[in-house]
Amino acid sequence: MEIADRRTPAPNLAGLAAYAWKLTADTPRAVLGLAGPPGAGKSTLARALVAHLGEGAAYLPLDGFHLSNAQLERLGLTARKGSEPSFDVWGYVDLLRRVLDETGRDIYVPDYDRTLDEPVAARHVVPPAARLIVTEGNYLACDLPGWRDAFVFMEECWYVEAPGDVRQVRLVERQLAGGRDEARARAWVATNDDPNGELVEKSRDRCHRILSTIGMDPSFDMDTANSQQ
Repeated sequence: MEIADRRTPAPNLAGLAAYAWKLTADTPRAVLGLAGPPGAGKSTLARALVAHLGEGAAYLPLDGFHLSNAQLERLGLTARKGSEPSFDVWGYVDLLRRVLDETGRDIYVPDYDRTLDEPVAARHVVPPAARLIVTEGNYLACDLPGWRDAFVFMEECWYVEAPGDVRQVRLVERQLAGGRDEARARAWVATNDDPNGELVEKSRDRCHRILSTIGMDPSFDMDTANSQQ
């Protein structure tokens, strides 16, 4: 894989969107992946890119492929929700294949509902007019079974990072918003989010571009956007 111009400090949203759109130049539809550790800002950036590009782009979050709580309990993964084996990676691979092959019909995309604490079907849609599909998730660039298959379908995969202290604040706030008290929120981050992040960081060098949303232009207010999720 040829990788050039990998680091993009303080990126400009309009510039990133223009670059992302170029991925569609020689193909009817392209997939852009955003990988990175928990709390780096992947979903916020993905949504911002799609909103900036309008009806020519669509959003496909990996979080829709969380296993249900019932399946996590069956597999003994309840305490490791969000870890690599807690996702239906093969379902994700199949949906990436469909969005590239079936360009003439609506394709429905699942998401994760933080209020329900469960995945939900068909929250998003990829319409025929969408030429760029922006997908995001922790493990998109991991050199592991299933994730390697997903990576093949991406025209490019960018690594989104943020300083560790910034991610820690965001992750604790996410758990507090989900109903945990501060002690349990910090324990969850330490025993689950942090190990997940360490695994994801091993995939950094497989990505085509490395960027941080810290210091991005005012049209992309990361902390405000995160607080609304």
